[in-house]
Amino acid sequence: MCDLGNDPGMTELRRGVLGPCVLALLDERPRFGLELVRDLAAAGGLLTSDGTVYPLLNRLRDAGLVTSEWHDKEGERARRYYFITGEGREQLKSFRAGWTDFAATVESVLFPSSAEHPQRTPTRKEPRDERHGA
Repeated sequence: MCDLGNDPGMTELRRGVLGPCVLALLDERPRFGLELVRDLAAAGGLLTSDGTVYPLLNRLRDAGLVTSEWHDKEGERARRYYFITGEGREQLKSFRAGWTDFAATVESVLFPSSAEHPQRTPTRKEPRDERHGA
């Protein structure tokens, strides 16, 4: 997995994509909070602080993108499970639709020469001898 570092720009980028990543995980199956924290941390570079996820889940719930309910299984501690809503699925679908073009645009701005020309190894030209027309 990649390590996105602690650069302030990367921190902002992480914040911007963390919501859609949480929705994508919940689209696979419901999860409890700590499970989301672990899955995001395992993705490498997406999560730098456990404390980021719970406020985000509250915002997603307030926006109607996720719901939650407590599950209290016998012999286990109670856990709040989060579920994606229909509106959450629509927002995730919209984000996914725009992501490829957005990422390509960012890449073309950050790396303009690589967008126009594939990586090539420069070749060394032999100096031309102008006296002999060679």
